[in-house]
Amino acid sequence: MSSRAHPTVAVLMGGPSAEREVSLSSGRECATALRDEGFKVIEVDAGPDLVARLAEIQPDVVFNALHGRWGEDGCVQGILEWLRIPYTHSGVLASALAMDKERTKQIYRSAGLPVAESVLASKSEVMASHVIAPPYVVKPYNEGSSVGVYLVEAGANTPPQLSDDMPDVLMVEAYVPGRELTTTVVGDRALCVTDILTDGWYDYDAKYVAGGSRHVVPADLPQEITDACLDYALRAHDALGCRGVSRTDFRWDEEKGLEGLILLETNTQPGMTPTSLSPEQAGVAGMSFGAFVRWMVEDASCNR
Repeated sequence: MSSRAHPTVAVLMGGPSAEREVSLSSGRECATALRDEGFKVIEVDAGPDLVARLAEIQPDVVFNALHGRWGEDGCVQGILEWLRIPYTHSGVLASALAMDKERTKQIYRSAGLPVAESVLASKSEVMASHVIAPPYVVKPYNEGSSVGVYLVEAGANTPPQLSDDMPDVLMVEAYVPGRELTTTVVGDRALCVTDILTDGWYDYDAKYVAGGSRHVVPADLPQEITDACLDYALRAHDALGCRGVSRTDFRWDEEKGLEGLILLETNTQPGMTPTSLSPEQAGVAGMSFGAFVRWMVEDASCNR
C-alpha cells in the first residue's frame, strides 16, 4: 500500500451477479467506515468499463466488496493482478476454488475436513427424478448467499421443479439437519462461532433482511464443538489458500456430537452489510467496524 498520508481506496461494489444488491449494501458500509478512518474513498459500481475506471482513478488499494460470480470467483482478482493494484481478500486461485462448491469439497476432503455427500447433476436430471434419496438440497455449484437453493424434504414423492434461471449444472447434496454455525478467519486467527437462528430455511431473506435471523455470538456450544469450528475454519482457509478475511459455514447435528459437524462452504468475501456475520464476530473479538475494514486495506496485496 502507498505511503501517502491519505491513501486512495477504490471500493468495488455492485457488479452484474445475482448478489448485486447485497454487494451495493456491503460496499456502501465499507466506504463510509473507510472515510471515517481517514482514507480517500471512491465508490466504483463495477461494470464492463472497470479497467478504464481504475486506470483513471489510480487507487493505492482496491477494497473488493463484490459478491458472487465475476467479483468473487477470481475474474476481478485477475484484472487487479494484471493492473498491479493491491486488493483485499483472497487471490485468483483461492477465489476460484472457493466459488466452485465441488472443488471446495475436494480440497476439504484432502485436508481431512468433514463434508456432506453430494453429486453434480444436470438440471434436466434433477427435475426428472431423485438423484439421491431425500432429504437433499439442490443448489448452483458456483453461487453464494443461498441464491437458487431448493430443499427437498424427506418423503417427497416428486423431484423439485426448478426455476428457469437455475444453471444447467447443479450440486445435489445430502441434507444435514441441525444448527447453522459459522466462523470468521482474520489472517491467521479464527475469531469465534456464531449460532444462526431462523424460523425456517436460512435463505437469502434470512441472511439479508433485517429481522430475518437471530445471531447468538459467541455461540452457546460444547467446548469440543467450538474448538472444532475454530480449527476447521482455519484449516479450510489455509487449504484453499485464502488471504485476509474468510468465513466458513457449518451444519451441526447435535445428536451425533463431533461427528455431526460438517463444513458447507468457505466465503472468501463475507458480507459487510448491517446484518452480516463477520463484522459482528470482529466486534465480539474487540475490533470496531472501522478497525476491521482498515485491517483489510492494510493487508491488501497482489500475487496470491
